[in-house]
Amino acid sequence: MANSAAPRPRRIGEQIRRDLAELIRAELSDPRLTLVSTTSVEVSRDLAYARIYVTAVCEPDERAELVAELNRAAPLLRRGLGQRLRTRTVPKLEFRYDETVERGARLSALIDAAVAADAERHRDEVPPSAETGSEDAA
Repeated sequence: MANSAAPRPRRIGEQIRRDLAELIRAELSDPRLTLVSTTSVEVSRDLAYARIYVTAVCEPDERAELVAELNRAAPLLRRGLGQRLRTRTVPKLEFRYDETVERGARLSALIDAAVAADAERHRDEVPPSAETGSEDAA
């Protein structure tokens, strides 16, 4: 269910993302779900299905439980969306955990570690321009 380049599914997806943020905060009583952020929404071309990607500030072992809780609450959230969206049908909701944020942070940390290791390895080496400059001064 790739998010198509069609403007309508993309617009509806953005509206769903905004509305779900409010609905999750207002309608769901689980305090852990207040830490959930909706990162993106992919809506099928026929607007029948929406895949919602979320992140949360939590331990890695709690992620699956949060996503399962959101999927259990999907019918309630879908009803709330039905009252807000001006569409003939409201997409069936499927929540998934979005790992791109953590993957990006891991890659950034690896790059920083590699740069630091490279700088440490070359710290003792004197650049060639500094060597020639000292000979000219003598």
